[in-house]
Formats: sequence, C-alpha cells, structure tokens
Amino acid sequence: MTVAEEADKFGLHRVGARPSLGDYLRQTWERREFIYELAKARVQKQNQQNRLGMLWVVLKPTMNAIMYGVIFGVLQGDKKAADFPVFVVIGVFLFEFFTSSMNGGAKSITGNSALVQSLSFPRLSLPVAQITQNLLTLMPMVAIMFIYSMILGTSPKWSWFGIIPLIALFSVFNMGVALICARITVHVRDFTQILPLVTRMLFYTSGVLFSVDRILSHWPWLVTVFDYHPLYQTLQLARAMIMDTADYDPMGWVVVGVWALVMLVVGLIFFWKAEERYGRAN
Repeated sequence: MTVAEEADKFGLHRVGARPSLGDYLRQTWERREFIYELAKARVQKQNQQNRLGMLWVVLKPTMNAIMYGVIFGVLQGDKKAADFPVFVVIGVFLFEFFTSSMNGGAKSITGNSALVQSLSFPRLSLPVAQITQNLLTLMPMVAIMFIYSMILGTSPKWSWFGIIPLIALFSVFNMGVALICARITVHVRDFTQILPLVTRMLFYTSGVLFSVDRILSHWPWLVTVFDYHPLYQTLQLARAMIMDTADYDPMGWVVVGVWALVMLVVGLIFFWKAEERYGRAN
C-alpha cells in the first residue's frame, strides 16, 4: 500500500491540497466578514494616504471626464452623441470601476504574498475583497454621477433605480475578469506591465467617449459587433436609464447577464485550478 493510499484510509489529506469547488466556495463564504473588513480597511487606508481623502475618488474621474469630453467633443464635431457631457460622465465613471477591478484583481495575489504564504485560507477571498473594495469606492462615485447628470440638465426619474441591478451584474462580470487576471499575474509577473495598455485600448474602443451608431454608421457589421460587447452594452444600459435622449434596448440586459455569468464561471474555475500554487514562494 502506498503512502497516499494509507493516508486516504485514515482520512488524512495533504497540507495545502486544493479542496473541491463546492468546499472552496463554502470556505470563502464563511470568511465573508473578513473579506468585508479587509475591503473597508483598504478603503480607509487609501483615503488616509491622500490629502483630499474620499474627495479624490470622485475628482479623478471628474477630471478625466472633463479632459476627454473636451478633446473628443471637438474631434467628433456634429457626430458626437446627444447630451454629450452626460454621455461622457456616465461612460468615464462606470469604466473606472472596470479598470480598478481588473488592475486591482491582477495584483490581489502577488501584492499580498506575505499574507498568502503565511496563513491558510481560500485565496479567492483576496480578489473578492478587491471587488468589494471597488464597490465601496463606486458608491460615492455613482452619487456624484447622478448629481452631475442633474446639473447638466437631466431630469431625475424612477428608471435611475435600474442602476442597482446593472451594477450588480457589472460587479459579477468584473469579478470574473479579476479572477482571470489574478491567476495570470501569478504565472507571468510582467502581465501587470501590459494591463495599462489593455485598459487604455478598451477605454477607446468600448463606446466610453463616442456613439457607436454615429461614428461607425458606414460599417453596419461593426455596429452589430458592439451589440455583443459587454462593456459597451453596460454603458448603454446605464445611459438609457439616466439620460433623457438615450435609446433603451432590453436585449442589452441579456448580453450583460450572459457575459457576467460566463466570465464568473470561467474565472472561478480558472482561478480555483491553481489554488495550490498561490502559497508557493517564487
């Protein structure tokens, strides 16, 4: 009888062995208070490090919206979207949530190597804490986004509450992206050097700053491609619920929902498969 067979006979398991996916999720859920407190502590630490504190959270996307809005508003001329200032504010503020989730998720394991190598806990807790941290940061950003929309002439309406389920789906999508990036970074540390290029490319190609129907009207097949673009559809749904002039397409919910579910399942399995590798020192 081999050592492994002898261990199985007496119910012994290898230290650090990867649990089943069900047990893995259960163990992560049992640490939900730890995840929330970790996320909250990081938000507080981040605010303490900045002189302006939480104000900087909304100042950064505000300045980006002004800068990109002016530049791209001039470049697009009469092809820019209706209510362009509100259009840009919604796009920049929500895309900031995606960017911070992908970049933060990529560093969630490698940036906490001391914690990962010294304590035993499901490493899934760290990317989940990162997304939770970003959600806590997003709350004041959404409030300011609504205030800017009203200042710029948009009337409040009941459809604004639709942003709640949309952000929930967007968070699920971002979680999947964060999990995939977290594992890739463990294997390829230089991946974090590439991510800024990826996020910048997505920023300019996801309809954050331009109306797809107007800019790409001569390429209808390309417009059709954007019908299945998760980031673009998320922004379009948000604009349709907030703006007075945006068109509402209920199929956008299907696209965003399917993408969120697929990314979460793929990201979760992809991340879980490498659980045993996260605690090893390089």
